[in-house]
Amino acid sequence: MKRKIIVTSDGSHSLEVEEWGETYHSIHGAIQESNHVYIEQGLMKFMDQEEIKILEFGLGTGLNAFLTMATTVPKQKKVVYYSIEAFPLLHEEYELLTFPSLLPEFQEGEDLFKALHRVPWNREVSLHPQVNVHKLNATFETVKIQKCDFDVVYFDVFGYQFQPHLWSEAIFKTAYDSLRPGGVLVTYACRNPIKRNMKTAGFTIEIVPGPPGKREMLLAYKK
Repeated sequence: MKRKIIVTSDGSHSLEVEEWGETYHSIHGAIQESNHVYIEQGLMKFMDQEEIKILEFGLGTGLNAFLTMATTVPKQKKVVYYSIEAFPLLHEEYELLTFPSLLPEFQEGEDLFKALHRVPWNREVSLHPQVNVHKLNATFETVKIQKCDFDVVYFDVFGYQFQPHLWSEAIFKTAYDSLRPGGVLVTYACRNPIKRNMKTAGFTIEIVPGPPGKREMLLAYKK
């Protein structure tokens, strides 16, 4: 999978898969999109808790994890962050990403972002007194999720038009089973086949306004 770094409209980086022309984040702004979809619509629903448990489908650039830490660490919240990724970034790729420089007020940002990418796979490690991370190097079809008490699922995978099999009922069932009752899955997408597969997997869905450049996005709740 050949990738190149691009700059999005808000000045933050993303990666583009050259053979598809598909980007890891919105060209209208990577940080802007991630904040809107995953932080505001997902994480913030649970900021009244002392500990928040998150499962991410698609670590990618690490932006969602970084923004999660930037939101929770200054507020003294504990985060347990699991992320599934089959094709991790190479050292020479993540070293060029400049997300921490765009959030200079998050003083630990640079160290935590690099640590996120450097820590070993397939075991839970402490990045910070308030942040535990467990990176799972697996495909969504084969991953084994031991915990079933996550508060939030960040579903951030390549678009349906490129990889429809990643938006299947079976994968949404894995996500559904990983959540505690009252948990929520958040994603940038809103296609009809995706909504149908979510509902069949057990979710109750809600359509909400999307980030700039996208009219709508989905929230999916485990009642």
